Amino acid sequence: MDEQGLGQAKLLRRLEERGYRGRVVAIHRLRDLQEEIESRHRADLFDERFYRQRLAGFTFEPPKGLPEVRSLIVVAAPQPQVRFTFTWDEERVGLVVPPTYLHWQETDGQIEDLLARVLAPAGYQVAQIALPKKLLAVRSGLTAYGRNNVTYVPGMGSFYRLAAFASDLPCPADGWQEAAMMERCQTCRACLHNCPTGAITAERFLLHAERCITFHNEEPGDVPFPAWMDPAWHNCLVGCLHCQSVCPENKDVLASVEDGAEFTAEETALLLDGVSLDRLPAAMAEKLQRWDLVDLLDVLPRNLQVLL
Repeated sequence: MDEQGLGQAKLLRRLEERGYRGRVVAIHRLRDLQEEIESRHRADLFDERFYRQRLAGFTFEPPKGLPEVRSLIVVAAPQPQVRFTFTWDEERVGLVVPPTYLHWQETDGQIEDLLARVLAPAGYQVAQIALPKKLLAVRSGLTAYGRNNVTYVPGMGSFYRLAAFASDLPCPADGWQEAAMMERCQTCRACLHNCPTGAITAERFLLHAERCITFHNEEPGDVPFPAWMDPAWHNCLVGCLHCQSVCPENKDVLASVEDGAEFTAEETALLLDGVSLDRLPAAMAEKLQRWDLVDLLDVLPRNLQVLL
């Protein structure tokens, strides 16, 4: 193995020692990612509103802060579900936030710090980059698509967060591959049968995002839910776990649930009323900040109303 290969091997080994998984691909893969997103858009595989909100903002350009970008690094970090408890009508109700929503800035920062510590002694740099991370992870060989368009890592299932970085670390060869569905999904329909909205279909693994609960309960709080959406379908404080909770690939990680904050009846009422952070009691505001719920304050009133 040459010196460059040894650098990549050391990097991936250090990631695994931390409990992460990673892949390195050549920088010219940016164009492959761009073309795949644009070709799916041209083929009308994306709902136009979903495309404008979630996919149109990628630039597919290397960060200007790096003098010579040679590679992309994608990393998966395991994350648990977090269960928050609300008191309402004299009952305690536990509501889950799926992985990826909370403490994402902290997680991304920890991964970037680790990458920098490993690469700096060899004279290399790293910087975060905004890319379609699921697609990058699948095509790099780090993850694989499920029928539900969620991606999976062996040993982590779908309970992880992805982070993407650009680097001047050389990458003479990579494991770039076509996006495809896991072989196991060919004969499994568990997620399809458990999706109440019809967002998952048999003919493709690309989700019909316009029908996904996650897409709608991440919308700004002043956007009403579609009339066709049954309130009983909601199952998380934000996001959705209908498909992931029945997936055989997740059987070993479903019990990974962290207990989060508890909210009294008075605090729950304030959340339902949409009271702004600066008008909340200091102890409650600190609790929301500690558990990284501040960015969800806009959607919490609407989502809580259908769940409680």
